[in-house]
Amino acid sequence: MKRVFRALKSWSNLALVVATLIVGGMIWVFVDQVFLDPPMQSRIEVSDDLVRAGEAIQMEILNGCGVDGVAMDILNYMRARGFDVVEIGNYTSFEIERSQVVDRVGDSISAAKVAYALGIADSCIVTDIDSTLVLRNSVIIGRDYGQLKPYQP
Repeated sequence: MKRVFRALKSWSNLALVVATLIVGGMIWVFVDQVFLDPPMQSRIEVSDDLVRAGEAIQMEILNGCGVDGVAMDILNYMRARGFDVVEIGNYTSFEIERSQVVDRVGDSISAAKVAYALGIADSCIVTDIDSTLVLRNSVIIGRDYGQLKPYQP
């Protein structure tokens, strides 16, 4: 009888070790997928070469914060990274708090590239298709412009 209990005890210890390994593996997969390697839809290859040779991502930059020179600073920064800035100007209001990227043609990938290049959060990408514009994206610079990549050391 003691042998049976000893055998059961060793099997239960083995089962406990196996269960611990399985749960630990599941936790690792969760952490890896969510925090270390996010899903592809929200991830862009981290590189300064966001615009491939022959690719043209046309955009306009609109000053929505009212600070002189911001649109020109952003224009120079984006052109240096291969983006085709076709126009700069003022937005209809200078009361914009958070900078945003507006997808004008339904091309979420180019909008995400523009947002990434400037350091604008994915949550600040909106779609407003406008076939009268000859560009892919509009960037509206808000009062948070100091937090964008062109203004970071």
